[in-house]
Amino acid sequence: MRLKHWITFFAIFVTTATWAQRLGYVDTKYILEQIPEYSQAQREIDRLSQEWSGEIEALQSEADALQQAFDAEKILLTEEMQQERLDAIKVKREEARNLRIKYFGPEGELFKKRAELVKPIQDQVYNAIKAVARRKRLDFVFDKTGSVTMLYADPEMDVSDDVLDELGY
Repeated sequence: MRLKHWITFFAIFVTTATWAQRLGYVDTKYILEQIPEYSQAQREIDRLSQEWSGEIEALQSEADALQQAFDAEKILLTEEMQQERLDAIKVKREEARNLRIKYFGPEGELFKKRAELVKPIQDQVYNAIKAVARRKRLDFVFDKTGSVTMLYADPEMDVSDDVLDELGY
């Protein structure tokens, strides 16, 4: 009878140990703030952002000045002259809009610069997280900065294919 209890206890212990998952978390904001290259990259991105915003604001101011001049002189202008001025205002506003897209659009210069300066640092942080997770034998590592994000998962814990099988795919 004792042997039977021992075998049951051992089976339960092994099963429970197998199900136990080791978790860890990091604060990537804190980590990045400790890396001088990241702070330098952020300063460069901020500088460029201010510079480019200034260029866009200058074009917008030019368009606004043209609009004010047009509004003030409109009654003195012929239809043709009015249309020329309105076209010039439209062109200036379009220049500002195009410059905004060029610098700040989804594939703009700011996005490219951020990828150039920050992505390598983020990759280093990710690789370090992965190395620590493996060394400490963690199954999952979450980021507590902002909304909780999983940064690392042991590939053996991935059940995506099982879910697809369950769905019949």
